[in-house]
Amino acid sequence: MTESARILVVDDDKAVRASLKINLGKAGHRVALAESGEEALEALSIEAADVVLTDVKMPGMGGMRLLDAIRKRWPEIRVVMMTGQGTVSDAVKAMKAGASDYLIKPASKDEVLLILERALRERALRAKLVQLQREVQDHFGIKNIIGATPVMQEVFRLIAAVASADARVLITGATGTGKELVAHAIHHRSPRRDGPFVAVNCGALPEGLLESELFGHEKGAFTGAIRQHPGKFEQASGGTLFLDEVGEIPLATQVRLLRVLESGSLQRVGGQRTVRVDVRVIAATNRNLRQEVKTGGFREDLFYRLNVFHLPLPSLHERMDDVPLLVEHFLKHFSEKYEKPVEAVTGDVMDQLLAHHWPGNVRELQHVLERAVIMGNGGTILKVRLPEPTLGAAPDTPNAPTPNLASLGEPGQPVDIVDALLQTEHRLIIEALRAEQGVQARAARRLGISRSNLNYRIRKLHIVVKDVQFE
Repeated sequence: MTESARILVVDDDKAVRASLKINLGKAGHRVALAESGEEALEALSIEAADVVLTDVKMPGMGGMRLLDAIRKRWPEIRVVMMTGQGTVSDAVKAMKAGASDYLIKPASKDEVLLILERALRERALRAKLVQLQREVQDHFGIKNIIGATPVMQEVFRLIAAVASADARVLITGATGTGKELVAHAIHHRSPRRDGPFVAVNCGALPEGLLESELFGHEKGAFTGAIRQHPGKFEQASGGTLFLDEVGEIPLATQVRLLRVLESGSLQRVGGQRTVRVDVRVIAATNRNLRQEVKTGGFREDLFYRLNVFHLPLPSLHERMDDVPLLVEHFLKHFSEKYEKPVEAVTGDVMDQLLAHHWPGNVRELQHVLERAVIMGNGGTILKVRLPEPTLGAAPDTPNAPTPNLASLGEPGQPVDIVDALLQTEHRLIIEALRAEQGVQARAARRLGISRSNLNYRIRKLHIVVKDVQFE
């Protein structure tokens, strides 16, 4: 049951106004009436409303002009358009212009209350988002990490607790959960905030290049080393070094990394001189490093050096109540970025987003909404394109046949070649992993690519290796 709200009904039909006043009043709402757009604006100037129910076609100022005026003067008010059967196109146009929803007259009492409840929920979520952003910014200095669920409130608490401690932090979580955002938040809340924040993706570089990137190299250390190069540790001195995907570091490089963490000094590749560094290390991984230690893929002593303070991040599936807040946040961001006035998604679209599993987590949701904003014309988003189930499904059912023209789209419709290639790539990687019993080095050789390249593709396609069924 929705809490009592103030509703303004705007319609030139006296019977419609009277019927809505009775039904909404019985539901516990306070109802005001206006018979024109001009009268509605005057009423809102005296006392604001939570939701405006307005007819599209009215003498003088019609519903579309009223919607535009309300959005400019009272953007927090939700507007629901009412239209007859023959003017549904006007309602769709209004949705694109920023209306929350629409009703086709004559509408039943239950239908009106359902649409109204949805609009009020949307308004409450928007207000909650603004409040949370203000509170989080005030208390934690974090404006890009969105969440109101208990698991996210715990994340905020852990960030606040560890930020000033200058201890090493190990952030764990699936791909797309926001590990680098959390690392940034810790840095900017720490005494090192005025120093550099340097990030390196340890899984994106081959072993030789990774050592040079981390520790630097001297002129002539190898072919192409035409000048001295300070590594990421030196670049981050006085600040924070973020080691993303730390579980991908080869064992030989792990030995050198451990030495730097223990001594606070390093030698550049090809050099003899010891260089002192003052760096706070924050590491992140989507792997289970404890399991990697057991199987010999990660050094136990390095694990304990990095895991001084563990900060786990929840998957989006574990905090689905945050989806509406994240939608609001991303729509605002991409609306400004692409200069399109997008404010909301329809209730049906929100239901779609809430029903999706989101194997790619917040990043996947972000990409879906970015595409929707790009493809839309502003106003309210009427539809989104969710990722293909093949790419989001658990990897124990990846034996779909190679996509072909007959199975990709209707006759006369263009084939999405990007999706087709991704599906094929997904299937081939799963087959290689199964053939090699999950040993990624051998699977990479079978596919004719490097292990780091395979790791990158596994992350990109949201494949969870431990979930692959091996024969």
